[in-house]
Amino acid sequence: MQVILMEKVVNLGALGDVVKVKDGYARNYLIPQGKAKRATETNLRQFEERRTELEKLHAEALAAAQARAAQLTELSLVLRQKAGVDGRLFGSVTHIDIAAALTSQGIEIHKSQVRLPDGPLKAIGEFPVNIALHTDVVTEIMVMIEPQT
Repeated sequence: MQVILMEKVVNLGALGDVVKVKDGYARNYLIPQGKAKRATETNLRQFEERRTELEKLHAEALAAAQARAAQLTELSLVLRQKAGVDGRLFGSVTHIDIAAALTSQGIEIHKSQVRLPDGPLKAIGEFPVNIALHTDVVTEIMVMIEPQT
């Protein structure tokens, strides 16, 4: 199925690209999420009429994400968890825990924006965590896990 991308999609294309994707991917993900529309003549014409408006919205979203990234670069997050004497945690720190801690500090982050490159954190220490604020903006924060007293 041919679709018009309404925003940048990683590993697929940029705003306005007409790409061919599997029918299920288009019907079940791209179209319901508003990331794409079917590439019909009517939709192509409507897209070309709205192209400048969509590009402006995309640029504003990118600028807002870059501003939030600048705010996050200075941030280091401290989490306290129960741990054994060898430094391993009873349980683990996941993307849900990190998103909740950031939200409690007043920084609105959704759990799907937190990227843990090596999986859940299972030890005491300092770990880099990526936060994907936009498809083009990924920032890194330091998460320090301390033993709970």
